[in-house]
Amino acid sequence: MKKIVLAAALTAAASTAYAGNMAEPVMEAPVIVEETAGSSGGGVLVPLLILAVVAAAVAS
Repeated sequence: MKKIVLAAALTAAASTAYAGNMAEPVMEAPVIVEETAGSSGGGVLVPLLILAVVAAAVAS
């Protein structure tokens, strides 16, 4: 009876040693998020140009 228990214990221990496979792990590519750098005066340029054109028209 002791030999059967010992054989079962060794079989259980040996089976866990071979768990898994030999395939290489799959590495996913990292996700790169690119932020666009905006100009600080981007929304001011067009109104200033319009104001300059109107001022030039009034001055002449």
